[in-house]
Amino acid sequence: MSKILVIEDEAAIRRVLVKILSEESETYHLEEAEDGLKGLEAVKNNDYDLVLCDIKMPKMDGIEVLEAARKIKPEVPFIMISGHGDLDTAVGTMRAGAFDYISKPPDLNRLLTTVRNALDRKELVVENKNLKKKVSKSYEMVGESPEIESIKNMIEKVAPTDARVLITGSNGTGKELVAHWIHEKSARSNGPFIEVNCAAIPSELIESELFGHVKGAFTSAVKDRAGKFEAANKGTLFLDEIGDMSMSAQAKVLRALQESKISRVGSDKDIKVNVRVVAATNKDLKKEIEAGRFREDLYHRLAVILIKVPALNDRRDDIPILIQHFTNKIISEQGMAKKTFSSSAIKLLKAYDWTGNIRELRNVVERLIILGGAEVSEEDVKLFASK
Repeated sequence: MSKILVIEDEAAIRRVLVKILSEESETYHLEEAEDGLKGLEAVKNNDYDLVLCDIKMPKMDGIEVLEAARKIKPEVPFIMISGHGDLDTAVGTMRAGAFDYISKPPDLNRLLTTVRNALDRKELVVENKNLKKKVSKSYEMVGESPEIESIKNMIEKVAPTDARVLITGSNGTGKELVAHWIHEKSARSNGPFIEVNCAAIPSELIESELFGHVKGAFTSAVKDRAGKFEAANKGTLFLDEIGDMSMSAQAKVLRALQESKISRVGSDKDIKVNVRVVAATNKDLKKEIEAGRFREDLYHRLAVILIKVPALNDRRDDIPILIQHFTNKIISEQGMAKKTFSSSAIKLLKAYDWTGNIRELRNVVERLIILGGAEVSEEDVKLFASK
């Protein structure tokens, strides 16, 4: 059932619109408001799938209603209703966020087509929001230890800014989760999140991967190709394991951060980019600087905000919560019967030396779910999770 609000001060026009839409589909639920103030109040107090709103009205005109509604319910599409002399204004409302406009008296086919398109768009927006929530949940930071709470608080302060962040910590601690959270909670969350594992790309290809290349720049460059900086425009670029980046690539990254522009390999043409860079490493970059393997000026550009992710051994109180989280996730993903862990099994796992951190814990939990009993026991842990 699609819930539609018609805001129109002319009763005759309002009745026509309601009649046309009611006859078009039994799935349309129509409500009316006779002026802008009542219309805005209805938008505040209800969840509409679509609003049809007149432009010229007493008390509060349609443009004011549109602007106020977009602040509280930005996902609700507005179709503006314009008189002959309001067409320029109607076009202007689209720049202000209206989905479309229709003229008075309404053309039947145009009205119905516009309404269907607006409802389809609303449905797509909702689907995208739900999908985004699912994606966000897959990168959820789990834990209640003081160390994790401190990181969450830091993210809340840092994410809304464009400050660059350097995340440090051992392998498997969840550095990429921190990067995702920073992006999800930033003003760039609707933009792309592009991840580059600098350790996984050969040094001779890292510059092409980051900055792109032009045809003929090297033997295998058979066509122009955009790099990750361009792909991340208006979003976030996550440079994982940046301590493994070659010195020549470091110089180009430094320029990109200083000047907000890059050039593709084999080209001298500058390309403007608007990218927030978040970097991560498991290395001690200060020692890498002393050894001449990392640029000090790049370090200071990246480390505006430093976030250190603790090892699992330093946050053992989170282990029971993580076991429950991974159990629920694995059972859901694999369609398995519900399983639990005995208190003695959890106590034993909590005492283990987790050199592989959270990544290792997840693997062990999955193994125990597959091989252990309906309730994973201490004996199951000794048999299947031996270190």
